[in-house]
Amino acid sequence: MSDKSTDLSTLKSQARREAIGKLGVTAAAIAGVIPGTMLFSREVAAADKVKVGILHSLSGTIAIAEKSVVDAEMLAIEQVNKAGGVMGKLIEPTVEDGASDWPTFAEKANKLLVKDKVAAVMGCYTSASRKAVLPVFEKLNGLLYYPTYYEGLEESPNIMYTAQEATQSVISAMEWLYANKGKSFYMIGSDYIWPRTTIKIAKATLARLGGKLVGEGYYPLGHIEFSSEINKIKAAKPDVILNCVVGGSNVAFFKQMTAAGITGKNQTVLSLAVSEEEVSGIGATNTVGTLACMGYFQVLNNPQNKNFVSEFKKKFGANRVTGDTLACGYTSVLLWAKAAEKAKSFDVAKVVAASSDLEIDAPEGKVKFHKSNHHLWKHARIGAFRGDGQVDMIYESKLIEPNPFPKL
Repeated sequence: MSDKSTDLSTLKSQARREAIGKLGVTAAAIAGVIPGTMLFSREVAAADKVKVGILHSLSGTIAIAEKSVVDAEMLAIEQVNKAGGVMGKLIEPTVEDGASDWPTFAEKANKLLVKDKVAAVMGCYTSASRKAVLPVFEKLNGLLYYPTYYEGLEESPNIMYTAQEATQSVISAMEWLYANKGKSFYMIGSDYIWPRTTIKIAKATLARLGGKLVGEGYYPLGHIEFSSEINKIKAAKPDVILNCVVGGSNVAFFKQMTAAGITGKNQTVLSLAVSEEEVSGIGATNTVGTLACMGYFQVLNNPQNKNFVSEFKKKFGANRVTGDTLACGYTSVLLWAKAAEKAKSFDVAKVVAASSDLEIDAPEGKVKFHKSNHHLWKHARIGAFRGDGQVDMIYESKLIEPNPFPKL
């Protein structure tokens, strides 16, 4: 493999190996939570109700990013029910805690499909948790709506991907940064599938553009000591810091960067996993002037978003903010409900078929599933964080056709 190319099949196989090996979700573990090799025919709807699973981390290091997604999904369920439900049936949510632990996600996915007999699951945040539950959903023929931007290199018949893949996030961000902010990059991320694969894609994109990588580093989820890495960043003097740190670790990372004199005023920092929601925990004084690339920001000016933000704040508090994954979780419920109505069925295959080219007006604007690859057409948007934790929009792409297996 040359310096200026990336073998996508290698990245894909590596991601799968990590999911079933390094992350502790072995084939034996999966076999332990799925009895035999049966595909379950679930009675998903009672006379007046249909069950839907909610599977996110309500505890552990990733809870900072996932708790609010549950709030948004519950708001969407409430709104669908107020409008009459799905085919006249009210949605009955069953909430499970993945606890920021990938084997726990697999166990809870199995419970939702086998015991609770849910029609669909809104869930997961990290790619590690998604990879952990993927074999469960495929073997039991369940349906997962996944609301988080991710690295791509995947297409499952049992997953609907409602956030950005790489061409709609990191590749778009790298091209904009290279054209507008500089040619040398330092890349840092948490140590699991999404950051490592995303940074590999970022490095391949940088090589294609002709830029220079001056350093990279990875740390476990929950890590809180970044001073040595920050010293390396200062010594390398990059034009751009690409930040793929995830979850609560961002609180420590940004506070320690500020203490070391690295701020948005004197350094271009672009984050791929920091939205308005995370800034609430990090503190806006530590993020002001830094950038984020997302598909959604709270400041988007369209009727659907204004109503979404208003209803979210009315239900959960005026001090609450909305962010990308939260908005995608909300949209996931609406997409599933519309697909089931279109299919006139809760059967997984029929709902998936009805999702082809399915279009709705969402908080981020008009979204539409690709006709064949289970991903949404998306905008890439870049915002600069303000002192109030919101962003000033500085870039918006045209709608990008999803391509989970890009040529780099």
